[in-house]
Amino acid sequence: MMAAVLAGLLGCSSSGARPTSTVTAADTADQVIEGFSHYVTAEGIRRTRIDADTAYFYEPSQLATLRHLRVTFYDPKGAESSHLTAENGSYRWQDGAMDAAGNVVVTTTDGKRLRSEVLKFDNKKNEISTDTLFRFDRGDEHLVGTSFRSDPDFKNIVTDRPRGVAGKGMLLPGQQ
Repeated sequence: MMAAVLAGLLGCSSSGARPTSTVTAADTADQVIEGFSHYVTAEGIRRTRIDADTAYFYEPSQLATLRHLRVTFYDPKGAESSHLTAENGSYRWQDGAMDAAGNVVVTTTDGKRLRSEVLKFDNKKNEISTDTLFRFDRGDEHLVGTSFRSDPDFKNIVTDRPRGVAGKGMLLPGQQ
């Protein structure tokens, strides 16, 4: 009998503290959508189309967290003007603002390309911006700087501390 009690006590020995469960976005989201697609319009004209592999919606904050983000921007007439890709992002339902992060690339239909690790889109201003290092390419011209602000078509660009190669006359701030 003593052997049975001893075997029982040894069998119940603790192996130490057990880790608590990990809370993920899918556990706390109010809704999870795989294959998410959403159009943002203004006065009946398409402004953006947002696609993501997965979207996590949080109703109290009106925020959606997006994985493998793809955004199509449209010009004022509704024609495609540029495309954004990023590893992840967020979308705020109340104002249509977006943030993109992780290998962000914006490419216009005529071949201009912006690369950064972080990018913001202000829907009300129709403006993309970053406060981090960026690289902007247009053909043989390459521009690097520490901040960037522009419309999604790259027609009105403002940058801080620009440097680069302007092969065919890319005008930098203060030049004519």
